[in-house]
Amino acid sequence: MSQIVFVLNGPNLNLLGTREPDIYGSDTLDDIAGRLDDLARPLGLTVDLRQSNHEGHLIDWLHEAQAREARGVILNAGALTHTSIGLHDAIKAVRTPVVEVHLSNPHTREAFRHRSYVGMACKGTIAGLGALGYELALQAISRW
Repeated sequence: MSQIVFVLNGPNLNLLGTREPDIYGSDTLDDIAGRLDDLARPLGLTVDLRQSNHEGHLIDWLHEAQAREARGVILNAGALTHTSIGLHDAIKAVRTPVVEVHLSNPHTREAFRHRSYVGMACKGTIAGLGALGYELALQAISRW
């Protein structure tokens, strides 16, 4: 098993820091990546953070995580969380453990956000803690 952790981000997460900061916070993906790198180093881990607005890229990267024997995957699938059977199936198909992360708490928002097809396939879910959720997910993966 390698010591790499994939951090995969879905649609619109490239806009973090400017998109609805009252919901998603003011941290950008670069801010999150920097904190994850700082946290990963003493844990003996390496972070590979990626973002795509395309579902197929996320699925391909889940397959790549398995092929590279990644330690784990942190996945913020954005809106695909609530719609993607393809991501659900990909998570179930790979042996690499996946932690679902949400900056906001979907259960306190619109009803259509209450069901997570992604979460149904993940080892765990962290929601509503802002960017700290990524760090907590990395700490959890470091203990597996």
